[in-house]
Amino acid sequence: MTDWYAVFVGFIVSVIAGVVAFAVPGIGHIGAGLIGGFAAGYVAGGSMARGFWHGLLAGALGGIVVALVLGLAGTVVGGLAGGPVGSLFGGIGIFLAALLVAFIMALDSAIGGAVGSLLKS
Repeated sequence: MTDWYAVFVGFIVSVIAGVVAFAVPGIGHIGAGLIGGFAAGYVAGGSMARGFWHGLLAGALGGIVVALVLGLAGTVVGGLAGGPVGSLFGGIGIFLAALLVAFIMALDSAIGGAVGSLLKS
């Protein structure tokens, strides 16, 4: 059964670390996913599979929120810079790139969750 408190803790850590990670693109997002997943796995405890699952959920939720924020920001900036067409393509492009980051964040969060639950047991 899913421990939603653990997922929420990992989600909050993933979102905060994901926003901070924009200062260090690439490595920063991988680190943000690992940290958020580790937090979720550690709070959930139990087996590695349980930590993997909780880390995956936390990373996916955190990544989706960061993707939505970036997509909206891209739409606003694109609208100011290029009119309606600029906001359409700017927002969609940034949103798709952010979804790729969300996917990567979910995978490494799952690995971090497995490690977190292993260290707790």
